[in-house]
Amino acid sequence: MKHTSPFVISEFANPSGKIAFQLYARLDGKRFRKNFQTRAEAEAERQVQEMQLLQRETGSRVAATRLTDEQLHEAESVFCRIAGHAHSLSFYVEFALTNYRAPVMQKPLAEAIAAFVASKDHEREQDLLSKSHLERVKRDLRCLQRHFPGVTVADLTGTRLMEYFEARGAAHKTFNNRRGIVSTFLKFAHQKDWIADNPLTKIPQRRIRRRRGCAATFTASQASELMAHVEKHHPAAVPFFALCLFAGIRPCLRNGEMLRLQPEHVKLDANLIRIDGDVSKVREPRNVTIQPNLAAWLRAYPLANFPIVPPNLQHIRAKVVQKYPLGHDVMRHSFVSNFVAKFRSIGEAALQAGNSESIIRKHYLDLKTAEEAEQFFGILPKHARASAAPKTAVPPQSVAA
Repeated sequence: MKHTSPFVISEFANPSGKIAFQLYARLDGKRFRKNFQTRAEAEAERQVQEMQLLQRETGSRVAATRLTDEQLHEAESVFCRIAGHAHSLSFYVEFALTNYRAPVMQKPLAEAIAAFVASKDHEREQDLLSKSHLERVKRDLRCLQRHFPGVTVADLTGTRLMEYFEARGAAHKTFNNRRGIVSTFLKFAHQKDWIADNPLTKIPQRRIRRRRGCAATFTASQASELMAHVEKHHPAAVPFFALCLFAGIRPCLRNGEMLRLQPEHVKLDANLIRIDGDVSKVREPRNVTIQPNLAAWLRAYPLANFPIVPPNLQHIRAKVVQKYPLGHDVMRHSFVSNFVAKFRSIGEAALQAGNSESIIRKHYLDLKTAEEAEQFFGILPKHARASAAPKTAVPPQSVAA
């Protein structure tokens, strides 16, 4: 339908006889009149008035601008988005220009993880990283890559990472563990300019209420039954179980200290086990006193004839687990808690176990009584010679420096 303008130009003669032109319209019941000396002036004014009328009716206006149509549309869209906010468009633009740095390149996540793992392998070769921690890093980053297939590192926003950290109803500790490894990886990516900033700066760790823990342990009778069972059914594994249970050496079959312990580290004549830095989980050497009952076990089952780690240990342990709950480090926990109960020395227990005093106090103090500790350190092999077992326990002060 053709638009009809309400503005009309009419020609008339002034009283002087000179021709003039009048622009006339009636808008909302009001009369509009304006005279011009030429038709061109009247026509120009009509266009202006028509445009103003259009602006009042549609809410739009016409202005001279250097922006393209696409730029104008984008500007209108942005102004709509910030409507109601406290700051102007200039403020947000200035903030972005100051803080945002575009990545040098869009690095695929898989390639970035491969580069990060290679750097960690190099740290491991330089003995700056433990094997167990490196395996944990690799395992968690494989999970990250599976969760975000086909993305770049820059695509890992805080919102998407939060969903990953909370996946499968993760507990607070699991959340923090995932966040810690991903944070280290993203710091590496930031140094490489694969991301403009680390999105985890706004995702804090979950707070965990620290309670004085109770480490899972064997009672003295359970420990006695365990060693009797191993001695009867799996004698080849007796040194392994005895060293874990009565010396507290970390028993993990994937990367525990027992896998790196050598017979020459066990100095039976000096009542000493030397845990070198290469053996220790925390990369710090320590000495463990051989208690009298452990000496009896090692004399009854000498390491010259019974390897510390027998070839079929995994199979043996699987059978023992069917009867006894060999949870994570339960044998080591049993040693530390009984050591503290017997000698009442948190500091000495920390030295021999390779833990901090705060950990010993938090998890092992007062778990056992002195009487139960005496029973624990009195567990002996069934066929040990009478001379194999000293009559008194070795006190903490006898530990070699």
